[in-house]
Amino acid sequence: MKHILRSVFILALLIPSGWVYAESSAVGVANAKTLKIDRGLTPEGKACITCHQQTTPGHVADWKESRHAHAGISCIDCHQVAEDAPHAMRHANVEDTPVFVSPLVSPKVCGRCHVDAKEQFDASGHFRAYHQIIPKDNLHALQVVHEGRNHPELSGAPGETGCMQCHGTKIELDENNRPTAETWPNNGMGNIYPDGSTGSCNACHSRHKFDIAEARHPHACASCHLGPDHPNIEIFENSKHGHLYNTEGDEWNFDTAPDAWEPGDYRGPTCATCHMSGIGELAVTHNVSERLYWNLWAPESKVRGSDDVLSPLLGDGPAGREKMKTVCSNCHSSTHTDNFFKQGDKAVRLYNEAYYQPATKMLDELKEKGLLKANPWTDEFQITYYYLWHHEGRRARQGAMMGAPDYAHWHGFFELQQDLYKLEGIYKKRMESGEIE
Repeated sequence: MKHILRSVFILALLIPSGWVYAESSAVGVANAKTLKIDRGLTPEGKACITCHQQTTPGHVADWKESRHAHAGISCIDCHQVAEDAPHAMRHANVEDTPVFVSPLVSPKVCGRCHVDAKEQFDASGHFRAYHQIIPKDNLHALQVVHEGRNHPELSGAPGETGCMQCHGTKIELDENNRPTAETWPNNGMGNIYPDGSTGSCNACHSRHKFDIAEARHPHACASCHLGPDHPNIEIFENSKHGHLYNTEGDEWNFDTAPDAWEPGDYRGPTCATCHMSGIGELAVTHNVSERLYWNLWAPESKVRGSDDVLSPLLGDGPAGREKMKTVCSNCHSSTHTDNFFKQGDKAVRLYNEAYYQPATKMLDELKEKGLLKANPWTDEFQITYYYLWHHEGRRARQGAMMGAPDYAHWHGFFELQQDLYKLEGIYKKRMESGEIE
């Protein structure tokens, strides 16, 4: 009860005194508490709220609790576009309205105020989320030809409901400048918008509240970072950090100001703490590649050392390791931290040298002798090779570097050795017979 009363009191403080509540009576939508605004916004902004509290009360309910509302920023400040913008359309299809809007709010719009965050994002691996897919013919073939069965109407479904919902896509427009059903809606991190900008701020700070606390919770990352190929949320929950969060995280303080969220607000880190948050001497960053040493998702892990945002090795590995150690030093001794990374590095090197490299050598030799099927998804060797690096290999490496023993071992190296033995058996049989079984 004390928590409820405190929340009500805080909300009352946040709502400007010139606003009063009114009940929504629109047919077919929630009978939600909405706002009648008497001051603090432009006339256009007031009109947006007055209308949308009837048509989309959920939008207004989120907005009224946001920092945007507190600062007097309303719908039109983000959704209005220039008449000649590629995605401009007349509001509500009213022919004589001078207001042009779009449902597409790009990072370029967010960056008008959040300058540093956009610049940091544009230098991060998240920027590459869709750009890296564009040249991958084999991935497009997987989605359209194999998963989509080359269906004349429906072959795009696997990509539209799957891949682009995390990676994003290039958003296309129809004849009315509205986004097409093939490209929107989606919350993909790497969307390319009609104005040319890349990203999706609401992938982590969902609209229309855009809450910093939401983005600090590990499950903000989990909608994409999960599953057999990169089970990061499962890895987190298997770690001691996840144990702390799962047992007492609902008591932690996730609302502290961006550069003041420190141990004491929490007893263990979440994804955001390690990869993005200000802690100790480190400042807040939206460059999620900045504190990384290895590339742990590529077929073979190498130390990062590129300033090309489209490179898988984006970042400065040695500098990233020191920054990550700074994060660890807020809770751990130097011996604990140094030994943890020595253990993890051994696991990554073991994968590289004892699994990926021997498997790739066999693959190359079979290819040279014409002993691989043209369709890789009907070839047991190529399927197993793919699983070795894309599933088991990623789990082993990421589990080791994030303190998740079950993923490093049982879901990682245990399954890796089975993959390798299987590859060796197929390789030997094909090389001796000169035929594909």
